[in-house]
Order: sequence, then C-alpha cells, then structure tokens
Amino acid sequence: QFTQQYQPAVCNSNPTHCNDPTDKLFTVHGLWPSNRNGPDPEKCKTTALNSQKIGNMTAQLEIIWPNVLNRSDHVGFWEKEWIKHGTCGYPTIKDDMHYLQTVIRLYIIQKQNVSAILSKAAIQPNGTNRPLVDIENAIRRGTNNTKPKFKCQKNTRTTTELV
Repeated sequence: QFTQQYQPAVCNSNPTHCNDPTDKLFTVHGLWPSNRNGPDPEKCKTTALNSQKIGNMTAQLEIIWPNVLNRSDHVGFWEKEWIKHGTCGYPTIKDDMHYLQTVIRLYIIQKQNVSAILSKAAIQPNGTNRPLVDIENAIRRGTNNTKPKFKCQKNTRTTTELV
C-alpha cells in the first residue's frame, strides 16, 4: 500500500503539535507491504536504514516524504517506516535504498501524487464538501483504476471544519 497523508489533517488529529507550518498537500506516509488475507506484516527484520547511503535522494524525499510532525528529523521518520513496513517487502523490496527509490518512483515518476491527481480533477482543499465518490473516482482515474482506501481522522485541535 502506497499511503499518503494530508499534512494539515496530520497536525490537527495528532496529540503532538507540528513544529512547523504544514503545506496543503498530500505527501507520502509510507510504503506498506500488505497481505490479501490476514493482518499486514510489520517489523519483519531489525535492519536499520543506512542513512549514509541516502545521499542525492535526500532533497526529493524531504519534499515528497517529510516528517510532518518534526521537520528536523526526516531520516528518523523514514527509518521508522523502513523498520516497521519496508523490511517486510522482501523480495519485491530488496533493501532500504530500494525502498526509498520505490517511493520516489511511485510518487514522482509514476505520478501517484494524490494532490496532483485531485488538482487535475479540480478538487481543491478549499473547504468545499465533496462526495467521497468524487474523490475516489478522481484517484481511480489518476492511478490506472486502483481503488483507494480512505482513513478519516477526527480533528482534535479545533471544533471548526478542516479547510
């Protein structure tokens, strides 16, 4: 599962305050191997992320996969996702660098960027209520008819509607 999160929703639904202002964008949350039957695998190996090898991927990853809650620790967030989910992707995901490269390929090269997909369908985060089916259909059109899974989170910061 290639999961993305809407940055303002992350900050509004998390007990930990975001350290920096968010962008009104969907960015990567993680790449999670999944099982067709049964629970999804987690923490399959204890292989740490080799942060020394990230090198020229860093700039792209910081944009598409930021640590929304703490923008001074992107690598820590990527490592957490790698250990919890990425290590379970073998043999499809060969190692930590292949995991990060796959995220870049999905988001940038294969254009599975939910913000861009919704923008192309004239769906903007402007406070307008939209039927979920409109959002689902836009994502399907932008992802070769892949059915998205949605997870809504309650806004715990304010009593006003998210815009």
